[in-house]
Amino acid sequence: MSARPKKRRAGPQGEDAERRKNLKRLQVVGEQSEVERRLEELLFGGEEALLERLQPAQGKDVDQTLLDEDSSDSEVENEAKTSFPPRKKAAWVDEEDGAEDQVEMTHRFRKDLVKSSKEKTLTVRKLHQRLREQFQSAMGGTPSWAERKDKKKKKDKGDSAEESDDDEDLLRKTGNFVSTSAALPKGVIQIKNCTDANHARPSTCNLTTTQFHPLAQVILTAGKDQAISLFQVDGTMNPKIQSVCLEKFPVFKARFSADGMQEWQARKFEVSPDGLFLLFIGSFGYLHLLSTKTNEFVGSMKINGPAIGAAFSPDGSTVYANSDEGDVYVWDVKSRRCVNRFTDEGCLKGTCIAVSHNGQYLACGCNSGIVNVYSRDSLNQTSPKPIKSITNLVTAASSLAFNPTTEILAIASKDADDAVKLIHIPSFTAFSNFPMFRRKTIHLAQEMDFSPRSGFFSIANNQGKALLYRVKHYTDF
Repeated sequence: MSARPKKRRAGPQGEDAERRKNLKRLQVVGEQSEVERRLEELLFGGEEALLERLQPAQGKDVDQTLLDEDSSDSEVENEAKTSFPPRKKAAWVDEEDGAEDQVEMTHRFRKDLVKSSKEKTLTVRKLHQRLREQFQSAMGGTPSWAERKDKKKKKDKGDSAEESDDDEDLLRKTGNFVSTSAALPKGVIQIKNCTDANHARPSTCNLTTTQFHPLAQVILTAGKDQAISLFQVDGTMNPKIQSVCLEKFPVFKARFSADGMQEWQARKFEVSPDGLFLLFIGSFGYLHLLSTKTNEFVGSMKINGPAIGAAFSPDGSTVYANSDEGDVYVWDVKSRRCVNRFTDEGCLKGTCIAVSHNGQYLACGCNSGIVNVYSRDSLNQTSPKPIKSITNLVTAASSLAFNPTTEILAIASKDADDAVKLIHIPSFTAFSNFPMFRRKTIHLAQEMDFSPRSGFFSIANNQGKALLYRVKHYTDF
């Protein structure tokens, strides 16, 4: 068995040879191909970039800096981020950029929204809030459709699917949503007492007229104090638009023409719905027809006995008139020929007459307080029977008014306080909560009217006030 040869210990010359050998090996390792060098620079950013990245940044040490980079993005991504130039600061900043826009409130259309003389301007946000408050006040509260929208805005994002369904459901039901409502229920009516319509200028004596404008949110009042006034209806302030005083000319009746631009004054008269004719109730049973376009006399119609009242059909083709003797006459306007005459059942003396807006009903009042309602289909008969005799008044009926949807008939007597009743149609039963029981708030009603979409109801009384009520069932003016 041969012994393993021992390794000889290198001398000084051997150490030099070993050193030269190691240096040569390092030179070989240090020699890199051009491709490897470029890849290294792309990955690490070169030697100088690497050293910059290893410098402490904003109080962080090198380890923490590298830890932050490793915990989020790769080194290549971080290097890409550092390659973007720093964000430049703006040269100057407009201080008004962050301020809300101001709206001038001195304009005449915005004066009603100002609460004090110091409010010359309002922010857009405050103006929207004032408009919302005015709308809610005019409507007697927030309408159900608006409350529904507000609730949707407060829901979480998780209810987005349900909100979408609600929106689609609301849009399906909208159509003419704000101007129409479901059928009015009988029994109790939702009604709110508002500020008098002529609060800004009450009459000093008997108020004979209250009428809503057919197109605008305006009401007309007139009385024996020789004045005619226009007011904007908002249910709260009802600001005055204009007043006209007529010297030595007490106004017994005033009306808007069909286009709503002029006022007519006379003791008893009616304007046709189509705006073509003006019908004056004259003496000795005469009805005088005038053209509103030319102001020329068209012709006259004569009934037996004094004529008490008259009303046009909705299309303006027919005139209904009742007499002091209790008879009702039906006239054709075009030919001015009487097409029918009948006696109002149980009536000894006629006092007032009205036609529903859809032409379906004719209401006739008499001195006993009874109001007979006839169907249009029976008015060609010689002795028609009323479909309902309303007996809620105990004194002579003096004024009648149908609401535009023909769901309410207002009846009143000027001979007693609180002698006003609202009759539900088609049940023809009185609403039990109007007027308030044992609280006399309506003094001797002279005339009544409903707003164009039934949202408001007004009563002119003998104390110079135009009482105003908000009928909550209807969502629009």
